[in-house]
Amino acid sequence: MKVKIKTVCKELPKYSKTTVEIMPFLDAWLGGQEPQFIRKVKKIFEGAGVEKRYSFMEPLEVLTITSFEERNSIYVREVIDYGEKVLKKALVKANWNPEDLDYIITVSCTGWMIPSLDAYLINKLKLRQDIVRLPVTEMGCSAGVSGILYAKNFLKANPGKRAAVIAVESPMASFQLKDFSMANMISAAFFGDGAACVLLSSCEEEEGPEILAEEMYHFYDEIDMVGMKLSNAGWQMVLDPEVANLITTHFPEIIHPFLAKNKLTIENINHLIFHPGAKKIVQTVEDLLSNFGKNINDSKEVMKSYGNMSSATVLYVLERIMESNPQKGELGLMLSFGPGFSAQSVLLRF
Repeated sequence: MKVKIKTVCKELPKYSKTTVEIMPFLDAWLGGQEPQFIRKVKKIFEGAGVEKRYSFMEPLEVLTITSFEERNSIYVREVIDYGEKVLKKALVKANWNPEDLDYIITVSCTGWMIPSLDAYLINKLKLRQDIVRLPVTEMGCSAGVSGILYAKNFLKANPGKRAAVIAVESPMASFQLKDFSMANMISAAFFGDGAACVLLSSCEEEEGPEILAEEMYHFYDEIDMVGMKLSNAGWQMVLDPEVANLITTHFPEIIHPFLAKNKLTIENINHLIFHPGAKKIVQTVEDLLSNFGKNINDSKEVMKSYGNMSSATVLYVLERIMESNPQKGELGLMLSFGPGFSAQSVLLRF
């Protein structure tokens, strides 16, 4: 039974700013901090490799001190709105009807809501009343790949079915104004908001890249490397500076055994669909792959144009590669890292 990706698309938030346009806002935000600290933060923003980012919130709204309740209310409102928009857009692109869906997975980690997004989408689009739903809420940047992995396993066990994976993230809604830790400075320099949807199918007549294999790799005793801590003010970023070094150490154990199980090596991979978490991580993975004559240029372009949108980012990379019309038979490797600490991999054949 073959499981294929029918289509993928994105939906951009209505507000956007270039990094050049953001710089004056930093003076207002960092006012009162030491001049040396302010210069360091500005250098982080200038060297982040992000030229533009999008937001569900107006720039001044992002930099207004509000309660956790107010910010989370914005998150809930916008996630529902953009989740509906991007799912509708994907269904039109695939020429599917809402009632064609058998399985819906919603992915988000930048806010909190019960019922989860999938319940709202069932009502708004009048999806089938017997649709199977799965919210993925606590896997951070890796969850875009995780959602595809879960959808593939459902479809593999259920021939002739269709699934949607919808990722909507708003790091701007969880941005912490009073947190001047280096983890918050770094995350602020890289993050942006975004929404994406992937439609998958185990129907024989569907065309699209086939999912050949998938795997998760869990790092022992590294649970505090990346994550979110809930404080009285909201979500506080946890980011260990050793993440890039950790990836370097484990990279051979993540990639090579997974490909070997499928009788492949990294040299056989034509397209690398990598989640660009931050500049140092991008550089680390790029250096590791350059040894095999590979690049992650598409991931770097997504980072430059949109920033890190948590789980949605890798789906933007997937869309970019699919729109480049890969040759039939070419192979793609999706890869992302996230809280746990863990890596998620999916092997595709175009």
